Amino acid sequence: KLDMGRGAVSTVLIQNGTLHVGDPFVIGVFSGKVRAMFDDLGKPIDVAGPATPVEVLGISGVPSAGDPFEGVESDKTAKQISQKRLEYKRAESAKKVKKVTLESLNEMIREGEVQELRIIVKADVDGSCQALKESLEKLSIGEVRVKVIHTGTGGINESDVMLASASNAVIIGYHVRPTGKVSEIAERENVSIKFFNVIFEVTDSIKAAMEGMLSPEIKEEITGSGDVKQVFKISKVGTIAGAMLNSGKIERSSKVRLVRDGVVVFDGALKSLKRFKDDVSEVTAGQEFGFSLDNYNDLKEGDSFEAYRLVE
Repeated sequence: KLDMGRGAVSTVLIQNGTLHVGDPFVIGVFSGKVRAMFDDLGKPIDVAGPATPVEVLGISGVPSAGDPFEGVESDKTAKQISQKRLEYKRAESAKKVKKVTLESLNEMIREGEVQELRIIVKADVDGSCQALKESLEKLSIGEVRVKVIHTGTGGINESDVMLASASNAVIIGYHVRPTGKVSEIAERENVSIKFFNVIFEVTDSIKAAMEGMLSPEIKEEITGSGDVKQVFKISKVGTIAGAMLNSGKIERSSKVRLVRDGVVVFDGALKSLKRFKDDVSEVTAGQEFGFSLDNYNDLKEGDSFEAYRLVE
């Protein structure tokens, strides 16, 4: 409980070991140092052994009933454990809060959970910010109002993400990218960031999201990678690469990206996939195999490749 004169007070039942006045401790997500202890009669005591109920003073906050109480070696350790537990607790509560995204917007409008779509706009120049703000706020329909709560120039930073998290807003990046570890923080806080290069694409996406007509987002998933070890030129067939798959797997339906000296020289479909002389549907890591590319014959020894698929 929070006592008017004594601050945060906790009633603790000691189960193992001995607690002394001055001992550092962790209780739930809070830390502290035993400033004073009182027994069940309200008398101050200096030492409490197993099976002793005591009132403890000196906690940094008010813990919940049932939180574990643990004496630790030093103040520093107590604060470190407390900090880590607070981070976990914050991450867990962020997960539980249903944050608005363009994908879930229409459903949330239908369920009456969203009456106002809040947007943070970050752009490369101030003129774009103003133009986007005006265009977006004109999209308000029926019971749903579009409100731009913040605009700014430059990359998307941590304070933008924290503002979006606190106000349940969507971040729109126009010709800008996130700085530092912002993408990780946004993921942890369940904040939706969308990037655009054309103003009408922004307004079209928001409008489509509000009407439930947003087309699915397409992501690229790398399934395997390897190197070209030898090249065979076969008349009437073209160039075949003798290759080794270093990781993952490659399927006949995979898309393939051929990389030479760090530059992508081909990005497209497979023409054939073979193990020895047989056509196969799939090759797994550690296997040697042959492949040819659709309408591309300029394969060279030392080229590396990535197999990937597009996921909606």
